[in-house]
Amino acid sequence: MDFHNTLIKWYLQNKRDLPWRKTTDPYQIWLSEIMLQQTRVAQGMPYFFSFTKEFPTVFELANADEEKVLKLWQGLGYYSRARNLHKTAQFIANDLKGVFPPTYKELLKLKGVGEYTAAAIASFSYNEAVPVVDGNVFRVLSRYFDIESDIALPPTKKEFAQLAYELMPKEEPAIFNQAIMEFGALQCVPKSPDCSVCVFNGSCLALKKKKVDVLPVKSKKLKITNRFFNYLVLEDVLGNTLIQKRTSKGIWHNLYEFPLLETNGIVDFNFVAKTIREGILSSYTITALEECSHATVIHKLSHQHLHIQFWKVKVDENVVNGLNYNELKSFPFPIVIYNFIENEEKSR
Repeated sequence: MDFHNTLIKWYLQNKRDLPWRKTTDPYQIWLSEIMLQQTRVAQGMPYFFSFTKEFPTVFELANADEEKVLKLWQGLGYYSRARNLHKTAQFIANDLKGVFPPTYKELLKLKGVGEYTAAAIASFSYNEAVPVVDGNVFRVLSRYFDIESDIALPPTKKEFAQLAYELMPKEEPAIFNQAIMEFGALQCVPKSPDCSVCVFNGSCLALKKKKVDVLPVKSKKLKITNRFFNYLVLEDVLGNTLIQKRTSKGIWHNLYEFPLLETNGIVDFNFVAKTIREGILSSYTITALEECSHATVIHKLSHQHLHIQFWKVKVDENVVNGLNYNELKSFPFPIVIYNFIENEEKSR
């Protein structure tokens, strides 16, 4: 079909120079695909270089402490990806002797590897004819063929995967998968694509029917939860502070934070003062409390909006296991807390 020839020709002329495209090593391809889930290429690139430098093979990654992995991942978000990455590296290194499964079906069994990632590794590393279906692919195919199926529904993914498989030249699955994703990322973008320069502007049904802005169809809306975090930044007589590890399941699992007072809404000075004196910090003699209003932030995650306030709390004792600001920087933090620490250190 002319579709794949036109697409691949466009790709060879317009593709970005990305490091994971220069190898068939399944370790590097797996690493890049996990990093690029929910992440733009420009943001993920420095992390890819950091990880491949620190962990050049799956064995180094497997043998690393989880905290070191989380520290290198800091700022990339969706930290369950990093924890799953580490566990899967240990499984591959220890149980599979460092050899990645060579087929799509076997790759799917790895922790943290879904259909898209398994298809990417299988096609890019092993040239298996299995299509990748991500947001870019949904967008390109739904527009070109005028498909109104709801991409939020599971059956739709099978429909698009079958179509992509039919379009794919079976002898060149890797380049076809790369091409269709790149086309969605660079040309057939979500908002206001420049259809005047598109190589498919003579055959795209969405363009003909003036439906480019309404495809693909996605009906399911994510429910956003608002949460209110008040971080208590202790400072003892030595200038040290206190942090804790988030061990419960949920956001930021196994990352560090300051003592947390979570509330049902934004709270004022009097509420925090009363609460910490009567409860969360009742064992300390508090000499001063100050809201760091300059650091108040709304941190948006995919399913939660975190309304974060920082409160400086001076105490008249030495904090047990207290740390200075320089020591703090070696721990993995959510980026919003790490940024606060960086700014505080600069102002000292």
